[in-house]
Amino acid sequence: MITPDVDDAQFRQLLGRFATGVAVITVTAADGRPHGMTANSLASVSLRPPLVSLAIDRRAELHEHITRRDVFVANILSSHQEALSRRFADPHDDRFDGVGYTMSPNGGILLNGALAHIECARHALLEAGDHTIVIGRVVDGATRDGRPLLYYRGGYGTLG
Repeated sequence: MITPDVDDAQFRQLLGRFATGVAVITVTAADGRPHGMTANSLASVSLRPPLVSLAIDRRAELHEHITRRDVFVANILSSHQEALSRRFADPHDDRFDGVGYTMSPNGGILLNGALAHIECARHALLEAGDHTIVIGRVVDGATRDGRPLLYYRGGYGTLG
């Protein structure tokens, strides 16, 4: 016999013990405006073909854009980019105001200073509870040296 689901608070406590990296997911809307949000649900799915997944709350502003556009980028943040993570996690009229970025040849938004840019073509969408799981096929990317920004138990940290 299966027991009932855990409540929201216990679920957050349980998953809060899983340290994750922090990424800002970026996408260009149909009107050409940049959009982005902080996420820590990025995961590797497959090597062949190279696939990643991320879970986006259906209520998130980015949801409409990422599910309708062909290209998105996971910008993996470095340890000195906590303020950038907070900016893209909180409501702002223009999250990109004053934020340095470049556009890739594929139309992806690459944030300056990120440890990695993982450029993806939308591969599949899966409904899962109150989120949509977006599967992206990795089509390009770049890395640089540095330490990652981490998220653990509701707060930020870095590798020691």
